[in-house]
Amino acid sequence: MSIKVGVCGFPASLEKLNELLDVIEVQKTFYTIPGTKAVENWKKKAPKVIWSVKANQIITHSISSPTYRKCNLKLTEEERTMAGEFKLNELTMKIYQNILEIGLTLDARFILFQTPLSFKMTKENVERIYKFFETVKRPPGIKFLLEPRGWGGDTLKKLLEELSLIHVVDPFKEKKVYGDITYYRLHGVGGYRYSYSEGELFNLKEIAEDNSYILFNNTDMLNNAVALRKLLLSSY
Repeated sequence: MSIKVGVCGFPASLEKLNELLDVIEVQKTFYTIPGTKAVENWKKKAPKVIWSVKANQIITHSISSPTYRKCNLKLTEEERTMAGEFKLNELTMKIYQNILEIGLTLDARFILFQTPLSFKMTKENVERIYKFFETVKRPPGIKFLLEPRGWGGDTLKKLLEELSLIHVVDPFKEKKVYGDITYYRLHGVGGYRYSYSEGELFNLKEIAEDNSYILFNNTDMLNNAVALRKLLLSSY
């Protein structure tokens, strides 16, 4: 199929996900930096899937974000001031290099950068994103994804085009403004604790474009992803 379906995280064994789905988006990398052996083991257990890696919050999220409660990386007081919001410094570059190495180990197709709602579309934040992506090395073969929650309009479209970033959206909430592929992340209607109905899955099937990736990020992600994939396969 030209439409690929997957999940955000490991809701079942990797062997099972490898059998049932097309894509796995790694969430662990948002909270910690797994060792090389662990990453290699993921690849061995799920050799057929397409891998996507979520960038660590130290790159994207301010230290005040509640997501740091689950952060498994110990930061000094100085490092805490260096973290987040696409700041360019020794800490964020080190973390970026770690994420890049994980992506290369997995032969990942994507690296996702997700911003929090608190990261508003201000002139300063737009400039930070430009400087970050103009500075970091980007290996061929890995596409960079940006999920800037709460952003939109011509400024966002211009930024995505000039930095060759693919706009990631939840299709039940907003529309993609730029990208040579479509990458949907479905967060649940009204929140993470959600299961999509048959009607909603059918709607997804109808709006999905060729060369699309549809990733579920809700409590019933595995069942929803398997159901959508079966629905898509029935059309071929």
